[in-house]
Amino acid sequence: MVDSKFFKGESKTVEFKAKLPDKSETYMKTIIAFANTSGGKLIIGIDDNKSIIGIDKDNIFEIMDKVTNAISDACEPQIVPDISFKTVEDKCILVIEIYPGANRPYYLKSKGKERGTYIRSAATSRLADSDKIRELEMEGKNISWDEQICMGYEVTKEAIDKLCSDIQKYMSLSTSEEIKMPTEKQLINWKVLKKVNDKLLATNAFVLLTSEFFQFAKIQCALFKGITRDVFIDKKEYTGSIYEQVEAAYQFVLRHINRSSKIESLIRIDKYELPTSAIREIIINAQVHRNYMDNSCVQIAIYDDRLEVTSPGTLYGGLTLEEILNGRSKIRNKVIAEIFNKMDLIEQWGTGIQRIINRAKEYELPKPEFREIGNTFRVNLYRKVDKKPIKKPIKEPIKEPIKEPIKEPIKADKNLIITSKQRKKFDRENLIIKYVEEHGSISNMEARQILVLAESTTKRFLKEMVKEGLLLEEGERKNRRYILANKE
Repeated sequence: MVDSKFFKGESKTVEFKAKLPDKSETYMKTIIAFANTSGGKLIIGIDDNKSIIGIDKDNIFEIMDKVTNAISDACEPQIVPDISFKTVEDKCILVIEIYPGANRPYYLKSKGKERGTYIRSAATSRLADSDKIRELEMEGKNISWDEQICMGYEVTKEAIDKLCSDIQKYMSLSTSEEIKMPTEKQLINWKVLKKVNDKLLATNAFVLLTSEFFQFAKIQCALFKGITRDVFIDKKEYTGSIYEQVEAAYQFVLRHINRSSKIESLIRIDKYELPTSAIREIIINAQVHRNYMDNSCVQIAIYDDRLEVTSPGTLYGGLTLEEILNGRSKIRNKVIAEIFNKMDLIEQWGTGIQRIINRAKEYELPKPEFREIGNTFRVNLYRKVDKKPIKKPIKEPIKEPIKEPIKEPIKADKNLIITSKQRKKFDRENLIIKYVEEHGSISNMEARQILVLAESTTKRFLKEMVKEGLLLEEGERKNRRYILANKE
């Protein structure tokens, strides 16, 4: 019996043909597109309306040999299909299964690599452009673009020192232990820098982490009126190092979503309408997993009904939406992912998507949407639509604001990772201490809700309270809680 999901219609991984085309090139484009993307099944004997037409049972083995030989003769490098026949409604259909290829790019021999490489987009097979071919070539060689040398880019001591200092700051946020500043040698070991004949060379990752050299390596943010991209209410564009862009874009979103307050045990707890950890996860994922060879930017759009984050590049390495929802992950930018992991911004375990879904569920929000649209990947985090008038969003950012007037584009403020100065340190400590006295302990998430700060800033503040002897830590990392230091 054929898998029932086939009868949902054609898709990125399924295509129907009523009969085997006379010209093999007609269906060979689909075979190549499957091999270059997520794999798939070409089913002969079912028409576009999902009606079972069937093929000649008497010649089934002859047809299977014909398909095998056609694929071998037409495709380069060699593609090995898995061909079988099945009986559905007393009719015979042919299933040609193609697995994601390891020797990409695959192309038609008769047309060559430049004019014969195809990829799958939605339910169609289309010609790959030069940038996509280049990415496929790197996939085939198991190398990533961000670890390649950026020819002609000068490596300065100032850029190295700032990057090492910032990495240390982020690493220190998740522990009370003393963290040593990374060294130039470690940047080389992490492939951020390369040393050739005693000369330091910058990789593309180093450039992204320290400058605004690449024109399209930026984040564009916009607040729209209504639910379409029609009327702008506010817009900003952030450049600079990619981790600072994340901080700036995160603050832009917080400024333009609603925040409510409630009194609990004499303590005011502020809560945003969307889970802040999910917002941050979506933005970080868009930055880490985007295709930096694509001449477009990460875009963050806020509508009345949703937060929409769009990043250049489809799913990497043949992954499907179903696979990422089940926790499978492949890394497009290996060096950037490594540094973000060192900075405790991401975890390399494919858990980000599920965390976004779980946080939305905790907030009783509609299920987030994950979509491939053309050459982009989009995440929609839906707001809770209420008949009551939406409260006017707060005007002031939680962290120190970027002062107006602002000229576009804006370079991300390097001080955004520093603790906000909008609340006095004494007041914050009192809020934390009162909560712990009432509940026995406090988590990072609970502290974020009380202080209304970003996750990294909250971690930093709690760590400072530990150093000052006000709190003690219990548990490791994600399960960590804080108790009063003088608790019996």
